[in-house]
Amino acid sequence: MQVTLEKTSELEGLIKVAVVENDYLQKVNKELKEIGRTRQIPGFRPGHVSIEQLRRRFGKDVKSHVLNEEVFNAVINYLRENKVDILGEPLPVKVQEVNLDDKDYTFEYEIGLSPEVNVTLNKDFHMPYYNIEVSQEMVDQQDTALRERFGAQVPGETVEGKALVKGAIMQLDADGNVRSDEEAIQVVDGIVAPMFFKSEAEADKFMGKKVGDKVAFNPWDTCNGNAAELASMLHIDKEKAAEMKDNFEMAISEIIVVKPAEHGEQFYKEVFAGSEITDEAAYYEELRKMIASQLAPNSDMMFNRDVQDEIVKRFGNFDLPAEFLKKWLVARNEGLTAENVDTEYEKMVPGIKWELIQGAIARNQDIKVTEEDVLNFAKSIALQQFAQYGMTNMDDETITTYAKRILEDKNYSRRIREDVANRKLFNVIKALVSLDEKTLTLDEFKKLANPEGATE
Repeated sequence: MQVTLEKTSELEGLIKVAVVENDYLQKVNKELKEIGRTRQIPGFRPGHVSIEQLRRRFGKDVKSHVLNEEVFNAVINYLRENKVDILGEPLPVKVQEVNLDDKDYTFEYEIGLSPEVNVTLNKDFHMPYYNIEVSQEMVDQQDTALRERFGAQVPGETVEGKALVKGAIMQLDADGNVRSDEEAIQVVDGIVAPMFFKSEAEADKFMGKKVGDKVAFNPWDTCNGNAAELASMLHIDKEKAAEMKDNFEMAISEIIVVKPAEHGEQFYKEVFAGSEITDEAAYYEELRKMIASQLAPNSDMMFNRDVQDEIVKRFGNFDLPAEFLKKWLVARNEGLTAENVDTEYEKMVPGIKWELIQGAIARNQDIKVTEEDVLNFAKSIALQQFAQYGMTNMDDETITTYAKRILEDKNYSRRIREDVANRKLFNVIKALVSLDEKTLTLDEFKKLANPEGATE
């Protein structure tokens, strides 16, 4: 099988594959014999069909399949062995009709060649990097949240914002009276959390109430008719809950509120496990560091967006095999035609150029993603998931086992690998260029990150 490449322009080429009978005959005969051995053919016993009979019945389809497979593999191997970088995939110039009489064939494929990409990143390349100021308001809010999180549940005198309310919940009739018939819904050990109600009006009905008070409310409105939530609140099945729009009355028997934890050495060590924090000043300093680390990914995200745009602007002045790429887009997307592909193509150009540029940077800087990188990233995801359930002291073996289970999902694994590659790329870029760091308030940062949203 002879494969040749002819450049038809600076960024486009034509691959020709000359095929003779010896290139495919053996494989065709092998597949025909396999059909004769395994398929039930009327009038013949399995394994007793002559090759001539098989060729007459199945020869055209088998020959077409083998030729397409062998030729395409030959094209891909040629490109790989000769280190020909292409965009998209090879496109057949025309679909050939394969028949049993022909022995030799010539196939042609159009290809789009990758342009030469030159990217120079050094300290002469300046980019702004925006840090978000940790305000006193943020510190106070975080402190309040932590004190509540590590606080204790105690009996309360009145229903306030984050109180849990316990008591009997009784179904009312159309006149507002408690139903006493056999079909009536009566929950003697009910519990509601007005802070989570979807309806502010329903939550307000409970505010300020005391033990012994009665509150008429509509459970349906508290959760926008969510059957699962209604079923849990009223102790009924989901099917019945889906139709339950009646009003109910709750006789309050107990109010549970959170008593925030007090500042002190024990509290500081509960918040920052393993630390040696013993005084309030050190606690607030650590709190600021924690908030800063939580805000940092936002700064990185804006930097990554801005530096990508700037790199494409500075180094993306190379041409693409536009006509080939348009044909390729039409071939692989049902909704695209020669008439409407131009608009879609223009949208894709920055993304295509960025892919080529980041590939060039990765090669120049020898950026590679190892299996260890992927596993470590999956372990960080596992740690976060365990932490959500308060499990913060898991051993490494358990974390590693869970991470490997995460990676068994091929789609999720692919996304993790892409995420790791992007993180490595932008970390390298950040180290190569000069960062002009600026500190902004959160509101200033939001306006800069989303200027259109800021004007709405």
